Amino acid sequence: MSPRHFRRYLSAGTGLAAAAALAACAPQPYPDVAVRTFLLDWQAGEYEAAARQTDGDPEEVAAALESAHDQLDLAGVRFGLGRVELDGDGATAEFEAQADLGIGDPVWKYTGRMDLARGGDGWRIAWDPSVIHPDLGAGERLAVSYDVPDRGRVFDRTGEPLVGEAAVTAFGVVPAELEEDGSGIGELAELLEEDPGPMVDRVRSAPPEEFQPLVLMRTKDVDEGVLSAARGIAGVETRDERMPLSPRAARSVVGEVAGTAEHNISSRVASTYQAGDTIGLSGLQNVFQHTLAGTATTEVVTLDAEGRETGVLQEWPGAASGALTTTLDLTAQQAAQDALDVMPGRAHLVAVDTRTGEVLAAAGNPDSFDNDGALSAEYRPGGAFGIVSAGAALRSGAATADGALACEQTADVGGETFGNESENGVWAQPQTLQSAFANGCTSAMASLAEDVGDEELRRTAADLGIGADWRLSVPTYSGEISGDGGAADTAGAMTGARNVTVSPLGMALAAGAVADGTWHAPRLAVGGDEDVAQGSQADRELDGATVEGLRRLMRAAVEQGQAAPANLGTVPVHGQVSQVEQSIGGDATVVQWFVGYQGHVAFAAVAEVDPQQVWDQYALVAGNTFLQSLPQGYVEAEYSEPDAAAGAASDEKGSGSADGEGPGGAEGTEGAEGTPGTEGAEGPAGPAEGEPPVGG
Repeated sequence: MSPRHFRRYLSAGTGLAAAAALAACAPQPYPDVAVRTFLLDWQAGEYEAAARQTDGDPEEVAAALESAHDQLDLAGVRFGLGRVELDGDGATAEFEAQADLGIGDPVWKYTGRMDLARGGDGWRIAWDPSVIHPDLGAGERLAVSYDVPDRGRVFDRTGEPLVGEAAVTAFGVVPAELEEDGSGIGELAELLEEDPGPMVDRVRSAPPEEFQPLVLMRTKDVDEGVLSAARGIAGVETRDERMPLSPRAARSVVGEVAGTAEHNISSRVASTYQAGDTIGLSGLQNVFQHTLAGTATTEVVTLDAEGRETGVLQEWPGAASGALTTTLDLTAQQAAQDALDVMPGRAHLVAVDTRTGEVLAAAGNPDSFDNDGALSAEYRPGGAFGIVSAGAALRSGAATADGALACEQTADVGGETFGNESENGVWAQPQTLQSAFANGCTSAMASLAEDVGDEELRRTAADLGIGADWRLSVPTYSGEISGDGGAADTAGAMTGARNVTVSPLGMALAAGAVADGTWHAPRLAVGGDEDVAQGSQADRELDGATVEGLRRLMRAAVEQGQAAPANLGTVPVHGQVSQVEQSIGGDATVVQWFVGYQGHVAFAAVAEVDPQQVWDQYALVAGNTFLQSLPQGYVEAEYSEPDAAAGAASDEKGSGSADGEGPGGAEGTEGAEGTPGTEGAEGPAGPAEGEPPVGG
């Protein structure tokens, strides 16, 4: 066989599997067989066998191959044989490498090269560190470096930060200073009650002289004993940082951020993460994790014996973190949260812009990450559902605002009896739909059920957004009318006492539709809801006559009815109050409502009250307090789009900018319980419940 034909034969044999049947330690008569055997053994982690295919010291070569694997913390590696060229008693060979850097990291692909020489015992690879990678020199090692972007901020509609900076203690290690067995990582993990797995993965491939943050904890939550013990572990260091982690307002909407396994991250997030990462666990922080966290720039680098970087072999640029602007208004949000402070139990208040459906405030008591009831709780609405029931009666012609309507103590419909949630005795007087609505005569609503009909009630409810297919980027509940459509079930729904459930947000949107004449789909994350929320988001123009009638009824309830305490201010308040019994968590509960609008602000306040403690109309108090707490002129101010540009500009400037001071002091400063502007002070909503020791 001529040398030319022999060379062509070698080039054609690019697969590795054929070498599996060859004896790994036997002298190799052909250079391609030597290379294949070497690569197969290297790929399988048989480093000593691979070393025997070289002319180097077997122990040194095996150690170098194994170290390269550990330095990169490889999940796996695959090789493919490339071109082999002969030159007398020498040869050169190329190979394609695919090194998997691990879950969540890229696959490093490169072309390697090695020289071979033929001796008395056959072909052997001329050992040199460049066999591992062409740019790896003598005395150098490999490492993986990560440049993680700072987490992006969440802003309100005016560019005010909704997430404040917190003092954070970073527990980490300098790999080169760890004991040889790496036991310091396990000791740190045990001390902090962490899973050591992600910590080991982070350290194993890191530059040995660079500090690697592994666990982030709020400084105020770090025990001095733990801090001292950590610093006593060889190679462990702690560093103080400031990071935007905790919501200044709207905890359940903005969401929790964490960075440790202490929060069971592996079971709470679907994506991969590394020790020291910040992860959004709930709310907008979770939904827009990729936007807010960005992705790290990953580099495979070479380091000298002192740990100094000598070259970059491969770089994968990460994605910069970005800001998120919401439709929330920090001023309205704080007013809503303050209004819930005096509630006797769980409560919610949500406000929307009647002109757009934009959520201005979503508050809860307690102000905790898991209390997202303002947007998603499922409540019976009681007489507050009269906004829908009366609308159906007006549109169907079953009643007019001024037409006579009997208001008895009870109404018999479909063989069932329906009473009143109010015991004020107004049923003894001549009534109209307007007066019955104003005084909470739910039996009158029940009596209209057969004339209105199930189909009309459902259609009116859908036009007002109840049970319609709308969503936000965070969990919401649009409501539901159940029942078989019979007269009794329809009557039960019209009273709001059964066969219907709604959320505070759903009722606020319904009130906003009455105010504007058009139902608007809700908005929360500027430029983000459309990507996350699927379903019909089309606005719906309502019947003009029905809207005018409902406005009269809702104004009458405030002027001369059961919502009279809210008849304050120069801008008329329209609304309805109610209370209804409901079992919540197995406990008998009275659910109180105040739903309405003033100017361009529609709202719904809900309070859960123990039946033995119903001494006041708490929802009415909360809603009234909210409206009175808004700045003068707020409810009639001209519309202004949420300023996404202002939020992005503030994010670029970072915290502490003199141009970005918020209502609580320096921009983004977080107190001990998330209070803006005052380190160590208790916030307006009292101590934050459930705040995690890491992010959140």
